[in-house]
Amino acid sequence: MEEIKSYRYLPVPAMRIRENVFVKEQGFLDEFDDMDYTATHLVLYYNTISAATCRFYPFEEEGAYILGRIAVVKEFRGKGLGMHLIQEAEKRIKEAGGTRVLLAAQTLASGFYEKQGYTAFGDIFFDEHCPHIWMRKLLV
Repeated sequence: MEEIKSYRYLPVPAMRIRENVFVKEQGFLDEFDDMDYTATHLVLYYNTISAATCRFYPFEEEGAYILGRIAVVKEFRGKGLGMHLIQEAEKRIKEAGGTRVLLAAQTLASGFYEKQGYTAFGDIFFDEHCPHIWMRKLLV
């Protein structure tokens, strides 16, 4: 059973997921930033266990939101949880008046986001040691 909860602050389960996935697994050093104080955070619970997280917040352009810090705990990958989490984030962004979503995808994960309807744009850039590409999706 899945349940997705929304938080107006960075909850401990989201912090732990991100620390495990981005810091311990992938070696990022600067995982937490000031956007954590203003973003909406979602945590997906799978059988009451915190299994995935993401955050979103309004961008400078009207109707645009940034979706990011999308992470699924290793043992829960391949179950469609990331897709469900993104769909829920898009639903909530749309309810808040958002018309499009932008995300900075790790290039290795860009195919996953393409399957969710995102399109890459711009040049590849590095966030710490990892190549990323901006992607976008119009919400209809």
